[in-house]
Amino acid sequence: MKLSALYWHRITPLHFLLWPLSVFYSFFLVLKKLCYWLDILPSIKLPVPVIMIDSISIDDGGKTPLLFWLVDCLLTHGFSPGIITRGNYDNPGPPAAVTSTSDPNSVGGKTFLLAQHCGEPCPVWIGNDRAAVAQALLNAHPTCNVIICNDGMQYYRLERDIDLVAVDFSEQSFGNGLLLPAGPLRMNLKYLGKSGIIVTNGKQNPHTDTSKWGKTYNMKLINEIAYNVINPEVHQLVSDFKNKRVHAIADADNSSWFFDYIQRIGLNAELHSYAENHRFTQSEIYFAEADVVLMPEENALQCQSFADNKLWALPKKAWVNSELQAIILKKIGNNSTLQSRL
Repeated sequence: MKLSALYWHRITPLHFLLWPLSVFYSFFLVLKKLCYWLDILPSIKLPVPVIMIDSISIDDGGKTPLLFWLVDCLLTHGFSPGIITRGNYDNPGPPAAVTSTSDPNSVGGKTFLLAQHCGEPCPVWIGNDRAAVAQALLNAHPTCNVIICNDGMQYYRLERDIDLVAVDFSEQSFGNGLLLPAGPLRMNLKYLGKSGIIVTNGKQNPHTDTSKWGKTYNMKLINEIAYNVINPEVHQLVSDFKNKRVHAIADADNSSWFFDYIQRIGLNAELHSYAENHRFTQSEIYFAEADVVLMPEENALQCQSFADNKLWALPKKAWVNSELQAIILKKIGNNSTLQSRL
């Protein structure tokens, strides 16, 4: 069971101890940002534009499909982006490249998913020092002209030109509305309007006050079409699996949205949930009687080395307000022009 399932979506007696820690955490973040703003702590400016993308909460919140949309947008318009991330939080290590042949259990499921999607046009690098990782990526790929920092909302050491904050209005994302460690939020919602560009998905909660937020841009997540892991060119609507014997498998990071979606479309599937960051084995995805074994894409790709033709992956894709694309391209275009003159 995820830690969030225990207390991040409710108020318990434990919060009498946790709430003061959340207040201290909020104060620490303000002080940290002030120290970088006053140059008490040194920051690093890269020779290329930096776009930070993160979620308002500890959950993904649509950040990953938003990142894929951003990469596609940049590639389409002639940019050569690169992605930096911490990768496996248990042991991020020194700067290293991640490819489609990397071990997903070593680099982390989401990082492996990034490498699978982005491939050669957009290199993915990991490490515990984002600034060092960015420098290593630029040294290895001198044609890279945009760095996308996947997470790092409170990482001010690396200067960035654009902040993209993904906000999911679902109950799972906002939880009890408290900051870490008492709740799932990375920052106080009342300061969200000062954090950069806000990208929202889902129906807005009427109890959430957005009057002080800045301009928001809508994002719609689409997850209607699955593909076969052994034959990725084969696609099928998930609704077409209704008359088949389906086993749906996910870890705790993905089970909430995944199982909700399966129940919402009326798919008669046997559900299997595993712990957070679970390392799947062949026996856990093999069911002799099954016609289809369906998994979130992140989990399914971790199993591709031992998958059979019954395994299908369900990706998330983002449809984003076209106005946001124009704003991002304008900002990084101006930034690139200015830096080339310098």
